[in-house]
Amino acid sequence: MRTLLLTLLIGLSPWCSAAQIYKWVDAQGVTHFDAQPPPGQPSTSMQTPSSPAQKPAPMPGSGVLGDQKAIDDKVKKQVADQQAQLKTFCEQARTNLAQLQNNPRLREEVEGQMRRLDDAQRQERIVEAQKQIAENCQ
Repeated sequence: MRTLLLTLLIGLSPWCSAAQIYKWVDAQGVTHFDAQPPPGQPSTSMQTPSSPAQKPAPMPGSGVLGDQKAIDDKVKKQVADQQAQLKTFCEQARTNLAQLQNNPRLREEVEGQMRRLDDAQRQERIVEAQKQIAENCQ
């Protein structure tokens, strides 16, 4: 119960602190400030400033947070595009490796002419394809 009461008092304290203050000058010329007006003497009522105004929370998608979200989305899209390209590359590299390993009669086009790969060239390409797959594909 005490905890609840203490919490309420602390929570309500900003509203309690914004009270009226009275200002007056006495017969000797001294200026006084008090929460109660002086009896029988003219005084000026002053309002104390309340707690500092709080800044409104930024709306989602605006300001710095919105800019960061846009940057994050852009980076995520780039990463997704790179992963898609890598997946396509790996599929093609595996298909090429299978062709190299399973087909001893491969031909390639060189300067408009079809030329058959000899066994040494085929083995070179197999090793190169395996190396590319090992480096780039999982």
